[in-house]
Amino acid sequence: MITFIFVTNQLRKKMRRDVFQAIADPVRRDIISLLAEKTLTVNAVAEKFEVSRPAISKHLKILRECEIIEITQQGRERFCQIQPKKLIPAFLWIDQYRSLWEDKLDAFENYLNELQTRLSEVQAKNKKNEQHK
Repeated sequence: MITFIFVTNQLRKKMRRDVFQAIADPVRRDIISLLAEKTLTVNAVAEKFEVSRPAISKHLKILRECEIIEITQQGRERFCQIQPKKLIPAFLWIDQYRSLWEDKLDAFENYLNELQTRLSEVQAKNKKNEQHK
């Protein structure tokens, strides 16, 4: 039974050690954004959120296990510092879809511009017809 619990806990940790798992949760993404601006204590991070301190501690633990943040002890305080290089795999994965989305957004913009042009033409035509009445 003890072996099963140990193995299960190890599997959970390995599953969490993935940058995509780290950024999957909106609270963790917000924590990453905060720490990207500056190093904060665990308490300072917790104060920024309206969730319980244990919930923030759990999010920080997951981020630490994923090696997205490093937590260092300085006296009584524990400081959280971002490890931006660990976010590179997520950035590279997202970046491969950038041109696809840019193309789709450009096509959508062109479509909206075409609709706006047609609408303007119809409005001008209607206005001209009303003036001739």
